[in-house]
Amino acid sequence: MTIFDRFSLKGRVALVTGSGRGLGLQMAKALAEAGAHVVLSGRSIDMLEQAAAAITGAGGAASAVAFDVADLDTGREVIAKIRADHGRLDILINNVGARDRRAFAAFSDAEILQLIQTDLLSAIGLSRSAAEIMKAQGHGRLISITSIIGSMARLGDAIYPIAKQGLTGLVRSLAAEYGPFGVTSNAIAPGMFATETNAAISESPEMIAFMRQRVPLQRWGRPEEIAGAALFLASDAGSFVNGHVLTVDGGMSIQM
Repeated sequence: MTIFDRFSLKGRVALVTGSGRGLGLQMAKALAEAGAHVVLSGRSIDMLEQAAAAITGAGGAASAVAFDVADLDTGREVIAKIRADHGRLDILINNVGARDRRAFAAFSDAEILQLIQTDLLSAIGLSRSAAEIMKAQGHGRLISITSIIGSMARLGDAIYPIAKQGLTGLVRSLAAEYGPFGVTSNAIAPGMFATETNAAISESPEMIAFMRQRVPLQRWGRPEEIAGAALFLASDAGSFVNGHVLTVDGGMSIQM
C-alpha cells in the first residue's frame, strides 16, 4: 500500500452536514473524489440536490437529505436510514454552525439555547448515533468543524466561541471513549475563508488590508483549501491522529 492508497476512501460512506455550499460542500467534494459515497445534508433540498448532481456529474457518488440538525430526533433517524441504505457509516463531519454577533447581555435565554442547540448539541446527538455504528464496525472517523475563535474570544461575539469550545471538549471525549474501538475523533478549526457568505466583505479594501496585516499568508482562505485537512482526517492517512484540533487559518492564530 502506497501513501496515496492510504488517502483512498473507496467503499466508505460519509455524512457531511451543512454541505450544500461553502466549506461543507468543498469537504464533501473531496471525500467523493477520494471514493466515498457522500450524503449531503442541510435545510434546502434544492441546493443539496444541485450539489449532489455536480458531484455525481464529476464521477463521484452522492445523495442528499434535508433536515435541521437542531432536531435531534430527526438526526437519529437520518443516521439510522444511512446505515439501512448503505449498510454502514464510516465518516461524520459536523459542519453546521450558526452565528449571532452580539454582546452577551443582548441575548435572551431562548436565543442562547437555540444557538447552543444548533452549534453544539446537534453535533453531540449525531456523533452519539454515528459512533455506535462505527464502534460495531471497528472503524470510523468523527470530525467536527470548530473555529479559531473557539480558543479565543472577541468583543460582541459572545455565544459562538462558547459553543465552539464545547465542540473541542466533545471531540476529545469521543476520542478517549471510542478510540479503543478503532474510531478516531478530531476537529478542524478554520480561520477566515472567502465563502459565499463572506464574499462581499472579503473583497472590501478594508478587509484585504486587515488580512495582509493580521494573517502571515496575507489573504483569505480559499474554500477548497479546507478539503485536504478533511480528507487527511477522514482517511487511513490520519489513522493515528486522535483527539486533535487541526487549525487551518493561514497562521492567523499564531501571530500577535
